[in-house]
Amino acid sequence: MFEYLRGILSDKYSSANVYYFILDVNGVGYSLEVSERDYNADIKPDTEIKVYTKLIHREDTMYLCGFLKKETRDIFNYLTSVSGVGVKMALALLGSFDTCDLISVVINEDYKQLTIAKGVGQKLAQKIILELRDKLIKANISVVPDKFTDIEMNEACKETTSVLLSLGYTDEEINTAYKVVLDKCKNKEDSEELLRETLKYLSM
Repeated sequence: MFEYLRGILSDKYSSANVYYFILDVNGVGYSLEVSERDYNADIKPDTEIKVYTKLIHREDTMYLCGFLKKETRDIFNYLTSVSGVGVKMALALLGSFDTCDLISVVINEDYKQLTIAKGVGQKLAQKIILELRDKLIKANISVVPDKFTDIEMNEACKETTSVLLSLGYTDEEINTAYKVVLDKCKNKEDSEELLRETLKYLSM
């Protein structure tokens, strides 16, 4: 229903470990439930911001969740698709990890790290990894530049770059690797081959 809202942050507050933004959009105040990480972002009241939104509709209530980055909302949607992970728990995970770190933890199957988030036990952490690992490897969630220096980014490059960024590699490292690896790939449109060869180069 709402893709995003752009307006003035008129207030932010927390209550019982739940965090809120009040966003003034043309004189209408929207209450948005946000993660602790977004709440603690260095944004002062009376600042104009853009917040990506997710409408939560239950039988007895309706409210908006807000995210400062589109990819954070994307991972929120993945998390809430896992049985046993509700809105509060997904926001708790996003409050404990930034998006890239969370993707990296899931891809690396580090379930113990996930239990840092409040309410996430070992069994649920393992379930999150089991259900999301392959999806996140294939998903283009991280912010990826349309072009790296002197390199035209096809879909395989974008998918590979998303995974590499989530694993902690920098734009510069990935760009350098592509200059060597792309010429060696038999099929430059094959993201699995490109990821395999790029990781091989980066681990040298």
